[in-house]
Amino acid sequence: MKFEKITEADSNHNNLEKKSIRELIDGMYFEDLNALKAVGMVRDQTEALIKKVIEQLKKGGRLFYIGAGTSGRLGVLDASECPPTFGTPPEKVIGLIAGGDHALRNSIENAEDDTQMAWKDLQKKLVNSKDIIIGIAASGTTPYVVEGLTLAKKNGIPTGCIACNLNSPMAAVSDFPIEVVVGPEFLTGSSRMKAGTAQKLILNSITTATMIQLGHVKGNKMVDMQLSNDKLMDRAERIVMDTTGASLKHSRKLLQDYGGVREAIEAFDKNDMP
Repeated sequence: MKFEKITEADSNHNNLEKKSIRELIDGMYFEDLNALKAVGMVRDQTEALIKKVIEQLKKGGRLFYIGAGTSGRLGVLDASECPPTFGTPPEKVIGLIAGGDHALRNSIENAEDDTQMAWKDLQKKLVNSKDIIIGIAASGTTPYVVEGLTLAKKNGIPTGCIACNLNSPMAAVSDFPIEVVVGPEFLTGSSRMKAGTAQKLILNSITTATMIQLGHVKGNKMVDMQLSNDKLMDRAERIVMDTTGASLKHSRKLLQDYGGVREAIEAFDKNDMP
């Protein structure tokens, strides 16, 4: 099938500057519903990729995201949320963005055209065959990502991707491609919108399902989360209370004594309750 950049196709909505605020909101809302439907259509692809991620991480490997612009920022965001949510070390899930950390807050659009930089960035992290690399690019054509995956595959490293066009160059060099086709954007070519929304939903699924399967969740609770601020400490206290039946005072003491939710629950003895 011929490759077509649907992400660059003309919007189904026109004369945007003449629309009311409510008309604009409604238009974007209904396009976002299309993104949600598209994510549902690729659950089989998503499942296959997640199974491979779990396999690699069980070997002691790491999950790398590589991307540029909005896609790169989404990868870095998802990676950065794993330590506080699941208690994983920062090097377990790593997000790399074209142009480096400076590109997180600034537009460095030409950085995505560097065909060698992604592999150089990965080599700095001592990437190896135990790891898995997922490229994120709405277009599926970003040189930084495509060449990074190409070189990774040549070096025996498993690859996956999240693209929003069918039969893209990025999918062609991915062992486990996810092609989530959301259709033309509300604002023509602005893939930060529903393409980005679809990518974020899939990233949520990848890390959440992976970490659950790796044992970082008990019941439906984040038992390995970091207790790094008052909000998270409050959540930890509620988890210990709900799981053990201990009082707030007792739960607080368990957390203080043992330093984590999982440890507090495992140390709980109802006979010690005041």
